[in-house]
Amino acid sequence: MSITPESVKELLGSDNFGDRIRAVNQLRQLEVAIAFELIQPVVTDSNTRVRYAAVSQMDTLGHQDLQKSLTILRDRLFNDPEADVQAAAADALGALKLKDAFLDLQQVYQQSPEWLVKFSIIAALGEMGDERAFDLLQEALTSDNDLVQTAAISSLGELGDPRAVSLIVPYATHPDWQIRYRVVQALHRLGGSEARSTLEALANDQVEQVAEEAKTSLNSVS
Repeated sequence: MSITPESVKELLGSDNFGDRIRAVNQLRQLEVAIAFELIQPVVTDSNTRVRYAAVSQMDTLGHQDLQKSLTILRDRLFNDPEADVQAAAADALGALKLKDAFLDLQQVYQQSPEWLVKFSIIAALGEMGDERAFDLLQEALTSDNDLVQTAAISSLGELGDPRAVSLIVPYATHPDWQIRYRVVQALHRLGGSEARSTLEALANDQVEQVAEEAKTSLNSVS
């Protein structure tokens, strides 16, 4: 049976949430403009899994109308009762580079008790590339959650502000090798003499993945 806008719309109206999730996944096979129109009511579905599936697709469908997408995602960021849906909204805002949402993301980061929401916001800020994010990323470096710290290191690297080097270098000796690995990647992006000297030290890291990534990075860091 072929997938058509009509067949997807029928599934979206089903009382069975499994049908609705299947319909959301089938939207990927429709023209983007049609899929964008059909997905909009689904982001407020009564079922958490359906909402999550719908909001998660906004990162690709949202380009159809960035202003409308901003309104939809901002609403889910602030008003959805589930942390994973809020996190998906943050992810999509970052992917769509909707810088008008920066203050919203900052507010939710500071108010939310949910580590997953905080993690997604910090990761989104790096992808978004808004220079205003520097102070918030610096704050996130001091999080008591290693995943949030890791996201902050990566996002500071993506942001490209050379002030980040001195903030990131102390994490080159962090006991978690995955954080050291992210340090290597961030310093590679940022460059400079301090970054290079730290990468030279990390090229001798006891964990092979970190050492090899540092050696590779040294080939292109001035």
